[in-house]
Amino acid sequence: MTTPLSRNVRILLGLVGFAVLFMPGRVHAQQHAVVRGFVTSQDDGQPLQGVHVILTRDDTVLGAVTDPDGIYLIGRVPEGQYILQATFIGFETFADTLDLAAGDSQHLDIALAEQQAAIGEVVVEAERETGAARVTAGQQRVLPQDIELIPSPSVSGDLVNYLAAQPGVVSMGDRGGQVFIRGGEPSQNLTLIDGMNIYQPFHLLGFYSAFPSDIINNADIYAGGFGAEFSGRLSSVIDVQTRNGNKRHYEAGVALTPFVNSARLEGPLVGNISFLGSARISTLEEVAALYVADDLPYRFGDLFGKVHIPIARNHQTSVSTVHTFDRGTLAEPTLFSSNNEIRWKNTALGFRHLVLPRALPILGEALFSWSRLQTEFGPRDEPSRTTDVDNYNLEVNFTNFGQRAEVGWGFFVRNVELTTDLGGTYQNIVDNFVRSTNAGGWAEPEFDFGNGLRLRVGAIGQFFGNSGFFVEPRMRGVFERGIHQWSMAAGMYRQNIIGLSDRRDAASIFTAYAEAPTGEVPVALHGIAGYRITPSSSLEISAEAFYKNLRNLFIAEWTSFPRFTTRLQPADGRVVGMDLRVEFRRPNFYAFLNYGYSSTRYNAMQESLPVWFGTDQLAFRPPHDRRHQLNLILSGSLYGFDMSARWNIGSGLPYTQVRGFDGFILMDGVVDVEGIQGFPRVIYDRPYEGILPTYHRLDLTIERQMSTRAADITVQIGAINAYNRPNLFALDVFTLQRTDQLPFVPTAGIEIEF
Repeated sequence: MTTPLSRNVRILLGLVGFAVLFMPGRVHAQQHAVVRGFVTSQDDGQPLQGVHVILTRDDTVLGAVTDPDGIYLIGRVPEGQYILQATFIGFETFADTLDLAAGDSQHLDIALAEQQAAIGEVVVEAERETGAARVTAGQQRVLPQDIELIPSPSVSGDLVNYLAAQPGVVSMGDRGGQVFIRGGEPSQNLTLIDGMNIYQPFHLLGFYSAFPSDIINNADIYAGGFGAEFSGRLSSVIDVQTRNGNKRHYEAGVALTPFVNSARLEGPLVGNISFLGSARISTLEEVAALYVADDLPYRFGDLFGKVHIPIARNHQTSVSTVHTFDRGTLAEPTLFSSNNEIRWKNTALGFRHLVLPRALPILGEALFSWSRLQTEFGPRDEPSRTTDVDNYNLEVNFTNFGQRAEVGWGFFVRNVELTTDLGGTYQNIVDNFVRSTNAGGWAEPEFDFGNGLRLRVGAIGQFFGNSGFFVEPRMRGVFERGIHQWSMAAGMYRQNIIGLSDRRDAASIFTAYAEAPTGEVPVALHGIAGYRITPSSSLEISAEAFYKNLRNLFIAEWTSFPRFTTRLQPADGRVVGMDLRVEFRRPNFYAFLNYGYSSTRYNAMQESLPVWFGTDQLAFRPPHDRRHQLNLILSGSLYGFDMSARWNIGSGLPYTQVRGFDGFILMDGVVDVEGIQGFPRVIYDRPYEGILPTYHRLDLTIERQMSTRAADITVQIGAINAYNRPNLFALDVFTLQRTDQLPFVPTAGIEIEF
């Protein structure tokens, strides 16, 4: 008898075998040479991304650009003598002569020395490798220097502040730690750090996440249309790669602010092995509460550690770990809700191994990670709701390189264990423990047709637990001609582990995780079309239109039973919108203006809809549907001071209005209705037909950097909500009690780096 597990293994092996057929260079390995290696900074041993490595001989020019790990690989090189050059702005050019024979495979590591002086205008050109307007079919790459342009009460910056300043991204603001990307729910975002899955990456105070900028090497943000290497989520991907510790000398840094204190330590261990450690802890309750005209009952923090181990010239391993914790109350207690404190912890451990085989033009990557989310809501001793998620992930990925094509392919096995106690919140979710296995393989060749046209077409085939086997096609294309770029992306995406949130409870961000309750796996179709123009080295303009079709969603049904007791109902949805971005850069001035339009609609299909609303289906706007949003970011240097400002305005979010109140008594037997007080019950109007007030706010920071023989010192002052706009966070429909975002808050901080 064939078991489901053995069948899954056989199909998985078949997918791997199919992917191997796409390996360019296998046939030509004996006829051509291969040159590969790692490019690092001579100063600190960090890998350098974006270095152009070129082989030239007569009229032959072959080349590659280093990836985030500093890897370059030039395959299918005809035999002969070549001049190799590695160029990167801000570093001295490296040059060498190579004699390559047929079938030769040379490994050449390159350490680039920094130039002693840099011309300001040239620095501007270097920064154009990334940028807020440099988006390609929903994808943009973010570097730490991009994050530093956004005002933040943290001296060193945080990725979440950059995200919140992008069009199409809706944040809950100062409170809550929730991020919605192009209409998707937070649980529909795949968030990775060094390949480890982080379920709740954003802290309760909206300025902070698990990603401080001083540990980031780069972050790839996919607002949609992501490739086949990512799976298991419907909406978006946030893929963060951390940097290695300094391999030459020890460095340390300490930052003190009224909101968060942080410390960082890095340096060499043994030989070429390095470490990087970072820790942050909030000081809201001790320091900020002394002068902030609002209660901030939050406690949060995070720890990160990484060890990087070069095993051999063509092998390297890294071990990363992260831990975050949050505890707080988002709204004041009421007559009907005496303790709405929420607590969660993220813990993750991951191993990543890279290999450049000597015989083939291929890059191999093996990832193993474990991550856990533990969430509680209610009193600490007896929480009313809990959820635990354990995720075990094994991935093996390859990239085969050719002159006109490269192929990414791989396979994976994931096991997720879910333990939940929802206290009756969702009456049709009865499983307290679920184990779900997800296994599959993917292949995605990318073709360079010349003349600026590149096309990536791939697919992923995978099993979702007992739901069956699914194939999801993906496609991305780019056409560049001079200063113009056109891009597009499309794909199908599925997610079997869903997040359950009752959005009627505005002051709670508790999210439980469960398998799709009916066996129907939620699915999304994405379509993106974009255009970008770069009229000059200082100016870039881009526009994108996007569409997401969502099916088999599960949301809280609409009834007038007491809140927080509900059932799940099926729903479909769609998201349409567009982003406009204008970015301007000069050596001492930066400006970024963006506008985002988004329209999200859900269509509920519960059996009781005719009773409540007189219709078989109910179309409505979900509570994160912010139609219009505009951001203006200005940053510049004057007289040795670095200044930045962000002004944000967003149209009001939808909410459900109330028709009235009454009492509710559960008739589960003989009940004395005169002697029982019963439960208060709210009589809701049609869902989300009211509109909350417009949100807008101005944040400012001013920094001054100073250097001494012993340390570099950065002093910062600033203001959150500079003109004291009373922006609404939550409105309790029972009591009409209002909870606002932060009022005007002056900030100050100091960072000392040794």
